[in-house]
Amino acid sequence: MSASSFRSIVPRPAPRRTQGPLAWTRANLFHDWRTAAGTLLVCALLAWVLPRFLNWAVLNAVWRPDLVACRAAEGVGACWGVVAEKYRVIVLGRYPFDQQWRPLVATLLMLAMLVASCMRVFWKSWLAVAWLAVLAVFLMLMHGNVLGLSKVETDRWGGLSLTVLLSTLSIGMAFPIALAVALGRRSDLPAIRAICTVYVELIRGVPLISVLFMASFMFPLFMPQGVTIDVLIRVLAGMTLFAAAYLAEVIRGGLQAVPRGQVEAAATLGLSYWQAQRKIVLPQALAMVVPSIVNSFISIFKDTSLVSIVSLYELTGALDLALNADPNWKVFKLQGYFFIALIYFVFCFSMSRYSRWVEREVNTSKRR
Repeated sequence: MSASSFRSIVPRPAPRRTQGPLAWTRANLFHDWRTAAGTLLVCALLAWVLPRFLNWAVLNAVWRPDLVACRAAEGVGACWGVVAEKYRVIVLGRYPFDQQWRPLVATLLMLAMLVASCMRVFWKSWLAVAWLAVLAVFLMLMHGNVLGLSKVETDRWGGLSLTVLLSTLSIGMAFPIALAVALGRRSDLPAIRAICTVYVELIRGVPLISVLFMASFMFPLFMPQGVTIDVLIRVLAGMTLFAAAYLAEVIRGGLQAVPRGQVEAAATLGLSYWQAQRKIVLPQALAMVVPSIVNSFISIFKDTSLVSIVSLYELTGALDLALNADPNWKVFKLQGYFFIALIYFVFCFSMSRYSRWVEREVNTSKRR
């Protein structure tokens, strides 16, 4: 080749980085002119709102339980002193003041057990036994009347301890019921399929408030004279049945998404119906609906706020109880709601992030 015919190739620009903060910002915030315009608009809105909110919530806020200072800062700064003044009632409800160490210890034990159950290292056969022991200790501490502990009726339970108890037990008991109902709705036996369908449609056709109202006020009318069931047990049963109906539909959606060839292959291998469901169908179905299942769990946790209509003062009800009983602090209810909203957010966000981890784990085999 002669020197006169040689032409150099124009250098091409280096490829853009596809990882790192700058690459993420470029791809998600400034991908095109519409995305960039939206990003700039949101940034301008935050630049206008955040300084005002920080001035109100932090810089000009009153943090100590000083009613005079809170009155003076009204309209200018937040009064977080209401939380410092009423946190015991908000978190622990109407539990006797001198015995509030009991719900505190019981709640910490339950939360520690929930965290341990989410960690793979603790997924052992003894975990179920540990749960039974923790529940027994929880109820013993809360109710008392054993080991020298004074008896505290369930209508005095409240705050975060009641919220954790109701959500944990309703989720734990609703899940196996939902599995059975979901399988029943796909059963070849018409009677079982009809019963499960009626149950789901009947429960989903009414709001949770109606279920709680019936469990608390209507159900005792059908009991024999002299027979009573504690209101906490009735409310827990109502929440469990309500949650199971919604979970059943979520699980049924996962069951329908499993290819029929999987079931036929299991039958070809000689597996029984229950063996095929346990080893082949259910693992795939549950893996596909993990986000929906956790979404139902989050809804159950937030729905515990409705039990205040039957005089059980969980986290939200305990706040109303604390402030309605003291008119001096009632005007600062907004700050109290911010406080319990933070508690709800921590729990719900934790469940959401754990759902993402579970989803990644169950989909490991599908990565390329």
